[in-house]
Amino acid sequence: MVRVRLRGGSWPPTRVAAFVLLGLGAIVVTTMAGLAVYDREVFWPAAVQNVGLDLLAPLGLALGDPLRLAVEALPRGGADRVRRVLTGRLVGLLTFPLVCTVLVLATELTVYFTPYFATALRVGRLHELMYLHLPAAGCLFVLPVLTREQALPVWCTRPVRAAPVFLDGIVDALPGLVVMTHGTLIAGAWYLHHAPPGSDVHHDQQLGGGAMLGIAELVAIPFLLTVLAQWARAERDRAAVLDRRLDGELAPAAPVAAPVAAAPAAAVAAPVAAAVAAADAASDGAELVRPWWETEDGEVAERVRRQRPGD
Repeated sequence: MVRVRLRGGSWPPTRVAAFVLLGLGAIVVTTMAGLAVYDREVFWPAAVQNVGLDLLAPLGLALGDPLRLAVEALPRGGADRVRRVLTGRLVGLLTFPLVCTVLVLATELTVYFTPYFATALRVGRLHELMYLHLPAAGCLFVLPVLTREQALPVWCTRPVRAAPVFLDGIVDALPGLVVMTHGTLIAGAWYLHHAPPGSDVHHDQQLGGGAMLGIAELVAIPFLLTVLAQWARAERDRAAVLDRRLDGELAPAAPVAAPVAAAPAAAVAAPVAAAVAAADAASDGAELVRPWWETEDGEVAERVRRQRPGD
């Protein structure tokens, strides 16, 4: 941000707030607050922790648009390298909307329905690796969709992006539903041994699955609304550019008066009469052609007709 301002640019405070409060804030709350204290004793804090890292934190980070900030702050060579990485084959494959949607779903299911989660509860280093794995998987989907940089294929326009975002909102609800209705305890041996006295481990798992479902849908709604808002903004910008271009094309050229030397009336009348006669002869043998905006349909022709009501 400092480099951007030194170059005479600016960065919206709303993006800074989203990155710091929602993105980094979600990471701090899930890994350093009360959830991190009880995640090894009760299941539902661990479930809230994981879904916050996987869905909520990536959304906040993406709303801050760190990719665009890096491109604007870095020198030309560094910015070009960032763009080459974003448009590379590997990144393009991993960030393809359908591919990364499957990756996010596979990450959640792998955490809970393989030995991954139970082992992470016992091994501290693996638990820390899971803290990195979850937000990284979420960022693969959210960052390319929301950034103003061209991180997706050209055909993946704003209207096209809305479809996988809507689908992702449905897919993200599946892990919570499965966890909530699953009959077998997840990491059951661990939680049965470490649960506080009097707690119901099965009920804790149902609470965790319900929390995962609720948070997933709460994240999906603002995510989809953000994509729709970007779509509307892009359409307004495109219409404004088209209006300016039409105004430039339709602006009447100012007549330039050329100095005419005085001449005898007879010398002027003869050429004028000849020109009128030639024009009449040409009009008798030629068919008049109407302007294109009077004969064609479409948005451009309609705008021209509205701007030329007297024709």
